[in-house]
Amino acid sequence: MRIVVALGGNALLRRGEPMTADNQRANIRIAAEQIARIHPGNELVIAHGNGPQVGLLSLQAAAYTQVSPYPLDVLGAETEGMIGYIIEQELGNLLDFEVPLATLLTQVEVDAKDPAFQHPSKPIGPVYSKAEAEALAAEKGWAIAPDGDKYRRVVASPRPKRIFEIRPITWLLEKGSIVICAGGGGIPTMYGEDGKLQGIEAVIDKDLCSSLLAGQLDADLLVIATDVKAAFIDFGKPTQKAISQAHPDEMEKLGFAAGSMGPKVQAACEFARLTGKPAVIGSLSDIEAIVQGCAGTRISTAQQGISYL
Repeated sequence: MRIVVALGGNALLRRGEPMTADNQRANIRIAAEQIARIHPGNELVIAHGNGPQVGLLSLQAAAYTQVSPYPLDVLGAETEGMIGYIIEQELGNLLDFEVPLATLLTQVEVDAKDPAFQHPSKPIGPVYSKAEAEALAAEKGWAIAPDGDKYRRVVASPRPKRIFEIRPITWLLEKGSIVICAGGGGIPTMYGEDGKLQGIEAVIDKDLCSSLLAGQLDADLLVIATDVKAAFIDFGKPTQKAISQAHPDEMEKLGFAAGSMGPKVQAACEFARLTGKPAVIGSLSDIEAIVQGCAGTRISTAQQGISYL
């Protein structure tokens, strides 16, 4: 099978966990152990989030006041290299030496007229208390929004239109490489009035980009790995239930939150509808079981209705 595995940024740096390089490597090692187990007989593409990472780099850049902070597209490129490097190393330590790995900086086109630029919604960086977030918003001109019982900075999240490196990604797959690409939803770019490509201050949703990527690569399975076991209804309440299987029509009726599970469900539904193939949302530590059909929330057009674990 050709499998696209999308690793959530919050799964690589967990909520409330100190955002150290060691913690990130430990979480990536968990993912690498799972991915190594599904490698035999499969073609693998790994995408990943970067919300906590790009937010941290933004804070670090803002602390050095002798130059203007680097824009989000440049920080996104930095996180693609940083996270790709660690994934390559951790996977390389588990797989046969002859298995090639490649991290590809990936530019993704967005529309300058996308309404998302008027309504920032993508959380980046660490979580704060309401008072901390409001103080930072006043000081730095940030937009902020609730994230569970905390608050985070939010930025524009335009839809991905085109993955510029789709051909080299395909070439690498055909040569047997594991490809790490479209990190953080890709580097957001658009064509200016002069017709030249340029970066833009935004963060593309990783799951929507992974869905586009999986569709263009004719993948057999899209795995959206996050920090929870499945998609839940009434999450965090005594009445919560994990969804085992659902048709996209049923999933979309449930109204998942835009800042958390919503984009994952949307991405999975879009892939399932476009390709007729399944997408699964589940835990980073369950990737092997997800591929075996034993874990996560499976979204597919092959079966009507919805069922719960």
